[in-house]
Amino acid sequence: MSTVTASGRRNIGKPVVFFDTTLRDGEQSPGSSLNASEKLEIAHQLARLGVDVIEAGFPASSPGDFDAVRTIAREVKGPVICGLARCVEQDIRTCWDAIKDAERPRIHTFVSTSDIHLKHQMRASREEVIALTKKMVELAASLCPGDVEFSAMDATRSEVDFLATVLQTAIEAGATTINVPDTVGYTLPTEYAALMDSLYEKAPGLKDVVVSVHCHNDLGLAVANSLAAVERGATQVEVAVNGLGERAGNAALEEIAMALVTRADILQRPCRLNTTEIFRTSRMVSSYTGQMVQANKAIVGKNAFAHESGIHQDGLLKERSTYEIMHAKDIGLTESDIVLGKHSGRHALRTHLAELGIHLEGKDLDLAFQRFKEIADRKKEVTTADLEALVGEEIREREDVYSLDHFYVAAGSEIISSGQVGVRTEGKPQAGKAFSGGSVESVFLAIDDAVGVSGRLMDYQVRSITSGKDSLGEVRVVVEVDGKRYAGQAVSIDVLEASAKAYVRALNNHARGREAGGARGDRVYL
Repeated sequence: MSTVTASGRRNIGKPVVFFDTTLRDGEQSPGSSLNASEKLEIAHQLARLGVDVIEAGFPASSPGDFDAVRTIAREVKGPVICGLARCVEQDIRTCWDAIKDAERPRIHTFVSTSDIHLKHQMRASREEVIALTKKMVELAASLCPGDVEFSAMDATRSEVDFLATVLQTAIEAGATTINVPDTVGYTLPTEYAALMDSLYEKAPGLKDVVVSVHCHNDLGLAVANSLAAVERGATQVEVAVNGLGERAGNAALEEIAMALVTRADILQRPCRLNTTEIFRTSRMVSSYTGQMVQANKAIVGKNAFAHESGIHQDGLLKERSTYEIMHAKDIGLTESDIVLGKHSGRHALRTHLAELGIHLEGKDLDLAFQRFKEIADRKKEVTTADLEALVGEEIREREDVYSLDHFYVAAGSEIISSGQVGVRTEGKPQAGKAFSGGSVESVFLAIDDAVGVSGRLMDYQVRSITSGKDSLGEVRVVVEVDGKRYAGQAVSIDVLEASAKAYVRALNNHARGREAGGARGDRVYL
């Protein structure tokens, strides 16, 4: 039941449900691409983080997404595993087939409610939308009784009385969670708060279900809007790690979580996440999607707990609370995370990986240990961040068509750069060579020559995993092939090697049909 205080605020003291859509809306972020193994690893990490619901994907969009959602449903325990479906019978039945083996399954279905969507996208009347909502929610509830979510797409630009009628219809048809999304990031926090008040008044069934918000960041207000809705009674927030998502992204999980923790005095809505897993989750998602986190990103950016100003440093030395409202350790950051060196053995590696929630055995452990020894021989100390990056490399390579055997570059200020590479295509060795104006370009052109694909480099980013001259370098590329874009990411002490591997990975995504931005059949703009 939803309770209202004298100030008009609802559900004070009630924990906020975290619905994570990193694997669905987050994967649609331009430049992102995940294979099935990566999606599964992220899902396991989200479970360790303690999210309540994982939206694992859109099963009807492609056979690959169906398989990934089904695997997550079968293997990830703890959170509710949710699949997305349009208000289309085949979508809903396909979604159920993908999630039905989950410990706790959920069908999430949606339909547009704004006049602009009804006129230009759906070409349907309001009466038709109400009838469709009733029929499709009843179908979803018959398949997945007790846990059906309904979303009114573009809710914040919908006429409020019609919106309330659609939501009440969905509740009476069996929806247990009602989502009110700001699909295009248009609303201001004051407007969102007022909309919540109006809907609770006009749709009486809302007091008996979970009320959810899904906010986009087009005006930079996704987190502010989500918190405004929480203050007015919303009990679920739909978020993505690092704020990933369509266009400018979704509300960032880490920002809402730490706002609830840090400003519990005002918000008075408990956060049940294990916040010490936030930084590790952020790093994993960044590594696997190839989406680097900006330095000044709130909570998880590398500058979030850095202080350069002399005044700030002086204050921190005297009393940390003068300039820090959170402790780095609260999100899982430690001052020193050096863990292993070149003399560390297989057992030490497996033990430390297990402490990170990464469990490897057999061939997978052998491959990870081999990579670890290669790095440890060239790097004095291997940190937690290094280990996570290395294991990520092994996971990504499980589904590769192409693999880099070796590369050679001749470059200098007074010579024409040349590159030679050896690449294996499903185990078959192939060689390539090229001349160009730069060392990186010559390697990329040599890879094209080896595999018989012509790629156009659209984006190239380099950053260090940790500090120090021997830090692992992380490279992210976006490559256009035949008019479609594919992302690739890799790490190595040698930036040229990381560049070559990242480029090969982008071509692997091309070979597997994984376009950057998660373009797999129909895309969803919720």
